[in-house]
Amino acid sequence: MSTSTAKARPVAKSVRVTAHDLIVELADGRTISVPLTWFPRLAHAAREQLLNYELLADGEGIRWPELDEDLSVAGLLRGSGPGAAGDRPSRRR
Repeated sequence: MSTSTAKARPVAKSVRVTAHDLIVELADGRTISVPLTWFPRLAHAAREQLLNYELLADGEGIRWPELDEDLSVAGLLRGSGPGAAGDRPSRRR
């Protein structure tokens, strides 16, 4: 008997930001919490800006349009913090 081990892509269901953490609840029931200091644009943003986020690609990514900040859920799960080139799609202009 064989069992399929196809991995579902992790997707965000909701996002919260506290004074110190970015907290992402996943559709599969897991919760990711990472230090807000990993993302300076978020760490220095106003509360109203942090509340204005969009889930991208059915929850595979998170975007803060006012801050021009995009994060991938897969990158957060890998623990991709500051300076992890290619792991965390943060748009810089």
